[in-house]
Amino acid sequence: MTTTTRPGVTRPEDCQTMQEVRAGVDALDRELVALVAKRARYMEAAARIKPSRDVVRDEWRINDVISKVSAEAKSRGLAVEIAEPVWRELVERSIAYEFSVWDATRTD
Repeated sequence: MTTTTRPGVTRPEDCQTMQEVRAGVDALDRELVALVAKRARYMEAAARIKPSRDVVRDEWRINDVISKVSAEAKSRGLAVEIAEPVWRELVERSIAYEFSVWDATRTD
């Protein structure tokens, strides 16, 4: 598996100290937060588009997302034991957020 190099961040396979490991993790966490924030904006769009509260939770779509994430994890060398529970939690929190946005944007 290849990794991209970020300026000032040591590649995982080249780390010699915990300081280097932590700097890499912190840099990735910042990137992950930005990506999750972008994902949340899609949840806001879904809440705006979905016609009723009844369709906010979609079991078929949940399973589809988890299946796609598991396949992508395998192809990228990420243990499914990490990816699947992380995404299940992300999906559940995203659904809860979508419900809150849906409710907040409807006056009925």
